[in-house]
Amino acid sequence: MKVMLVKDVYKLGHAGDIKKVADGYGRNFLIPQGFAVLATVGAMKQIEKIKSQAEVRRKGQNEELKGLADQIKAVSLTFPAKAGDTGKLYGSITTQDIATALTEKVRFEVKRQQVDIQPIRALGEFTAHIRLTMDLVPEIKIVVYREGETAESITEHPEKFEKPKKAANKAKEEKTEAATTEEPATEEPATATE
Repeated sequence: MKVMLVKDVYKLGHAGDIKKVADGYGRNFLIPQGFAVLATVGAMKQIEKIKSQAEVRRKGQNEELKGLADQIKAVSLTFPAKAGDTGKLYGSITTQDIATALTEKVRFEVKRQQVDIQPIRALGEFTAHIRLTMDLVPEIKIVVYREGETAESITEHPEKFEKPKKAANKAKEEKTEAATTEEPATEEPATATE
């Protein structure tokens, strides 16, 4: 299904763009929400008008939120959490938790849909992107530390809080290296006896 975007849609395009999307996505979300219209001949004639209006609206929003973006860049959030010996959390830090903490710090309502990060499930430092507009996406630093310790322990010794996935991948690599070094040694005696 071809649609013409009437408003900016994150990760899809700017207003006035013609995009090919899945039928269900266009019919059930984009068109009912007013983000797009079907790309018909009549709609195509209005592309320039839609693009110019969107450009004016985008510039106004960017100017309005520029100060907020600068304020958000300076923010660093810390979360105490219960964690196991490997650094894996009992639970997770979600986008809702981040949005709530950020709203308290900057006194501007940030919705969880604006926070671009996967749920945090390990101790350490992380970077999240806050999507204010299509063009303004400031980064914030998030530090997750074990309850009863200080946040500085994470920043001073990041090697202690290596993510479990990386540790598991290293163990797999070591096993495959050991297996590849052992295989040629076992093949040589077999060929020598024949």
